[in-house]
Amino acid sequence: MPVSRLLPVVIALGVLAAATGSAPAANPPHRACLTKAEQRAAVASHKAIPLAAAVKSARRHGRRGELLRARLCRRGERLVYLLTLLARNGKVTRVGIDAGNGELMNAR
Repeated sequence: MPVSRLLPVVIALGVLAAATGSAPAANPPHRACLTKAEQRAAVASHKAIPLAAAVKSARRHGRRGELLRARLCRRGERLVYLLTLLARNGKVTRVGIDAGNGELMNAR
């Protein structure tokens, strides 16, 4: 294929690629889970309960085990603690605790 016939195709593909999202968004999406600094700020401003309170709430709802991982994440307008627990029998359980009021949201 001669270069003169290929050039319009290459230009069209470049324009199409530029139009489909290679430009940065005006409002970048928020990270789903908070950084450590954001977590401290959320607890300090009383938007989230402390992690220890979330773990106590999970235990109060019968979810016991060694805490393997804890994340504070956004779910819509809410903040949620996502806890990963290892039970004595070796079973791993994931629990969601509402960071605003400490209520159990879900468990798997």
